[in-house]
Amino acid sequence: MPEYNISKIAGITGKSLIRDNVIIRLLLTDSRRLISPADTIFFALEGGIHDGHDYIKDLFTKGVRAFVISETYEITKELSDANYIRTGNTLEALQQLTRYHRKSFQNPVIAITGSNGKTIVKEWLFHCLSVDKNIARSPKSYNSQVGVPLSVWLLEQDNDLGIFEAGISQPGEMEKLQEIIQPTIGILTNIGEAHQENFISLEQKTDEKLKLFTNCDTLVYCQDHELINTRIENKKLPGQVKLFKWSFTGKADLQITNIGKESNRTLLTGIYRERSYNIEIPFTDKASIENAVHVWAALICLNTDQKLITSQMSSLPPVAMRLEIKQGINNCTLINDSYNSDINSLAIALDTLNMQSQHKEKSLILSDLLQTGRDKQELYKSIAELVKDKKIDRLIGIGNDIYTISGKFEISGYFYKNTGEFIERISDHSFRDEAILLKGSRQYEFEKISAILEQKTHLTRLEINLDALVHNLHYYRSLLEAKTRIMVMVKAFSYGSGSYEIANMLQFQRTDYLGVAFVDEGVSLRQAGITIPILVMSPELGSYDQIIKYQLEPEIYSFRSLELFDEAVRRNQEISYPVHIKIDTGMHRLGFLESEVYALCAGLTKSRNLKVISVFSNLAASDEPVHDDFSRIQIERFNRISDRIIKALGYSVLRHILNSSGIERFPDAQLDMVRLGIGLYGASSFNQAKLKNVSSLKSTISQIKKVPADETVGYGRMGNLNKEITIGIIPIGYADGLNRRLGNENGKFLIKNKFIPIIGNICMDMCMVDISGIDVKEGDEVILFGDDYPVSEVARQLDTIPYEILTGISGRVKRIYFHE
Repeated sequence: MPEYNISKIAGITGKSLIRDNVIIRLLLTDSRRLISPADTIFFALEGGIHDGHDYIKDLFTKGVRAFVISETYEITKELSDANYIRTGNTLEALQQLTRYHRKSFQNPVIAITGSNGKTIVKEWLFHCLSVDKNIARSPKSYNSQVGVPLSVWLLEQDNDLGIFEAGISQPGEMEKLQEIIQPTIGILTNIGEAHQENFISLEQKTDEKLKLFTNCDTLVYCQDHELINTRIENKKLPGQVKLFKWSFTGKADLQITNIGKESNRTLLTGIYRERSYNIEIPFTDKASIENAVHVWAALICLNTDQKLITSQMSSLPPVAMRLEIKQGINNCTLINDSYNSDINSLAIALDTLNMQSQHKEKSLILSDLLQTGRDKQELYKSIAELVKDKKIDRLIGIGNDIYTISGKFEISGYFYKNTGEFIERISDHSFRDEAILLKGSRQYEFEKISAILEQKTHLTRLEINLDALVHNLHYYRSLLEAKTRIMVMVKAFSYGSGSYEIANMLQFQRTDYLGVAFVDEGVSLRQAGITIPILVMSPELGSYDQIIKYQLEPEIYSFRSLELFDEAVRRNQEISYPVHIKIDTGMHRLGFLESEVYALCAGLTKSRNLKVISVFSNLAASDEPVHDDFSRIQIERFNRISDRIIKALGYSVLRHILNSSGIERFPDAQLDMVRLGIGLYGASSFNQAKLKNVSSLKSTISQIKKVPADETVGYGRMGNLNKEITIGIIPIGYADGLNRRLGNENGKFLIKNKFIPIIGNICMDMCMVDISGIDVKEGDEVILFGDDYPVSEVARQLDTIPYEILTGISGRVKRIYFHE
């Protein structure tokens, strides 16, 4: 791990206020990722949503004593006993430091960019080269303006090679990444529509990506990509950059002359310098073949022995691009992260484990960390400190190294030499009511452990992309003024996505408030360890004692609810209990009318037991432009009523009226807080392109059979056939939330990128589809809605709204949560 004294870092990045010349080994930009306070320096990055300076006090309390701060940040007396480096721009300071660090490394560095395939190419190169090389590489998909510096910091003098990804989302970013990575070999995978919104054209984006390679010795790319080839030929790169081209269709430095597919493997024949070579890869899909040839070409540029290439390419591993969170046995939560097995990704995965606040107990099942290039004693000492710092209750170590060095771990631990030995003894361990993280190198086959610990349910599943959810949260936050708070609605099982799993992520993202419909929902979140304020929007009048017991905050919408809750607070001997006043400005659901405001103010000022936290209302039609005049009347009415209430109370109160569509369409009515609902889950009537799909409902084909003409399919014999067809039986029915109106060819599913109709009536537990003419087999995946078939389209077929589809998915459908 790199070591710099803080005086040297100050000389590179800015003005110093140094008290102790401490040694720095770790760079931190996210206060939640703290591992080792004593040798960490925190860069207080300033963004549109978060300001890192807000977390300095918390980090100081946890023991961090080195900070990079802006010129304007005021150091208070209580925080003075620390080292500070002042700079005009903390992100630029981070990039300056890692540019300097990169210059001390003389061995080759590979940089990979492109619209798709970056991470897979990086991981496959690592797989092929780490047999005899010590390699530093990007953790997961760390390819941004922050991720690249943190990746390059991992370079050490004993590394033989560095492999880093670079990604951009707008012009002007790639030059900065080029200066940090300073690659000697470049790989450009492809150019597509991903992150296109900030570029005028694909040509502009291609030119921007090519800037990564301006000082490369060699650039590897596929000349079959016409746009890339054309831009390079148009002198978009300096003449000294050597081009290594490969092709499926024409003459090139590496020409692929034959592609043979057998079962689950592909045999590739390529000609390089007039000699023919063969490699075999354990994949058959087009994207994997292209990624594999990129790797092959890069290995040739590195003068890798062909025997090693052949051997390693034949064992390319599948790259799990995501961490998955599933229901485990005995009310456990199972986190499976076998993608990257190094100490950096372990720290990230442990943060996810600690986010599972619904469980008090946390267990880690960890294999040996392989091919790290670090001294084993030092490595496992660092792991032991990390595990202790993250407050893990139980460790199960698997592998010869961790077995041998087990004495370094202070927590309760059990150690086995291999996975098979642990599985034989798995009954010795009681896994119950806890969160379990599986973190293993691929050769340890932790999927066998996952299969044992995962709760067995039927194969239909709702996949929730937590990265997409966070992206959508940040999009809506970007529309808000800095002072405007955000409440996120997690009612109705978080719109079908799951309650505490979503709430955990929102708490981790420092959401100001959560909103639920009923008290039971709020109680469940409190019992799951959610501590941020929770507003109960529709509290039952008999549930007030529960509200107080679990420190929930009720909506007060009538004089009866005001009177009864005031009595409950007095009965429970509470003082100034927080409440939220609901105003009916035209929706005509719950809430006080304008004519009742005088009496409401009298009741509120009379009570000594209640404190009004917010006054709010609902827009009736914020998503329908035809009713914009009425929406503005509502906003004006709300401002008038809330002003009267605040004046009567004599203290500041939060005001909020905007929902998801209101945030996008009425920016002048943000007031003090907004309420984000369906937009978080990826549905918008106005800026759908800005959002990412969060939920994907998937199943599999249970059985395939041919049905002759003149037969029928399903109950009621509604699926009449006038010709022989092939049907697939899918294990999802109306008990899972599949609407019966989609039957009889009114609805469709997506299989192998083709839409297929639902045949006959939908049954309780299954349905039938027409798969005639499609090359599918039993066990193949079926998409009911997802990234390429949005839930809004299913809602359109049913003449309803996405809310109804999402909230209607049954609890028996397994939820799987994942993020990169």
